[in-house]
Amino acid sequence: MPSLSKPAFSLAGIQWLFFMVVNTVVVPLSIGLAFGLTDAETAGLIRTSFITIGTASLLQAIIGHRYPLLEGHGGIWWGLVLSLCASAPAMGISYSELGGSLAVGMLLAGVVTIVLGALGFTEILQKIFNPIVLVIYLFLLSIQLILYFFKGMMGVAEGGAINLPVAFLSVIIVVAVLVMSMMGRGSIANFSVLIGMIGGWIAFVVLFGNESTPTSGGTIFKMLPLGEMKLHVGIIVTAFIAGLINMANSLVAISTVEYLFNERTTLKRYQASYYVTGALTIVAGLFGLIPLGPYSSSIGFLQSTRIFQKGPFILGSLLFIVLGLVPALGGFFSTMPETVGDSVLFVAYLQLFSTAIRNVRRLPLDSISMHRITIPMLVGVSILNVPPETFSAFPVILQPLISNGLLVGVMLSVIMELTTRNKLKELTQ
Repeated sequence: MPSLSKPAFSLAGIQWLFFMVVNTVVVPLSIGLAFGLTDAETAGLIRTSFITIGTASLLQAIIGHRYPLLEGHGGIWWGLVLSLCASAPAMGISYSELGGSLAVGMLLAGVVTIVLGALGFTEILQKIFNPIVLVIYLFLLSIQLILYFFKGMMGVAEGGAINLPVAFLSVIIVVAVLVMSMMGRGSIANFSVLIGMIGGWIAFVVLFGNESTPTSGGTIFKMLPLGEMKLHVGIIVTAFIAGLINMANSLVAISTVEYLFNERTTLKRYQASYYVTGALTIVAGLFGLIPLGPYSSSIGFLQSTRIFQKGPFILGSLLFIVLGLVPALGGFFSTMPETVGDSVLFVAYLQLFSTAIRNVRRLPLDSISMHRITIPMLVGVSILNVPPETFSAFPVILQPLISNGLLVGVMLSVIMELTTRNKLKELTQ
């Protein structure tokens, strides 16, 4: 890999910083809205996310898996929490009970992640989450979050109408970032994401004004801001399963990024990664955050920018921690228009979707394999596209699980693999 000049190194670090901001800020914002938090409480949640994610990313790069992969809010967790918030009224659960039960589930998942990582569970995961299951996971994760980002970049209101001026600007941002990353040369391609974010932010403010005003920054690391600990068995079990699949997410992200660096990750590096992820999942449960995991979208970011050095990533992580520690800076970046962030993330997840397609091409596409791919895929997509109230006839303990298309699709894929390929016998040998 060619070394970067000092100006390019600094710009690459700042680009990582903006990527971290845009990947992070929309998550606590959406959680604050879903749980009805005040602006100050949401701002504190955002700053806590900045510090936690910056620290986790730094730890992963230095002592964990040691790749430049953003350790961000897990997509599986984010989708789960948002879907549970949407279905809570139908299940007769208050938001404080939901938040408290999720906290218990996250704490349990964090402890189990550390323990299973120490016991060498990675080898079992690699057998269970074979290439077909990984493809299903990548496809459904991409679809779930691209649907969310698409609605945000189109400015879709509660009534379902598209904000045409905002949508037009978003399309311009998406096309510009794609053209720069695919057809640009040198610095244009390397910094396409940064150019898209800054240019889109300026254009949004010029055309539509400030979407929001900076807050005072709120209080960082407020204990259990979403509700005191509760014991709703269905939510805790669902959160626990999400934690196991989040372990698989680490496996997916790390094993997928290997080909960019042309190296194999050792078992010790996987274990170290699970220690960091598990510890930070416990932190997330205590302080109202979405639990963390290696961000698969970082792979799309690396492919777009073509900058694979770890130094700029470490610089970006340090700057991200500073953003969270300084109330004024954290408050300022929290005002980034959601539509701009969603537009850039849409591009990143297009790249992730492309990775899933490339992985499909490596599979034996006989009739049996096609059914092993299409059945879990279509079931998961179908569930993703129906409202949570659809599952109100199911027992309350099952509703949090059965209404999540990503969870159901991945679990169905695992079951099909274990039964069609006799994986249970392999695991016991």
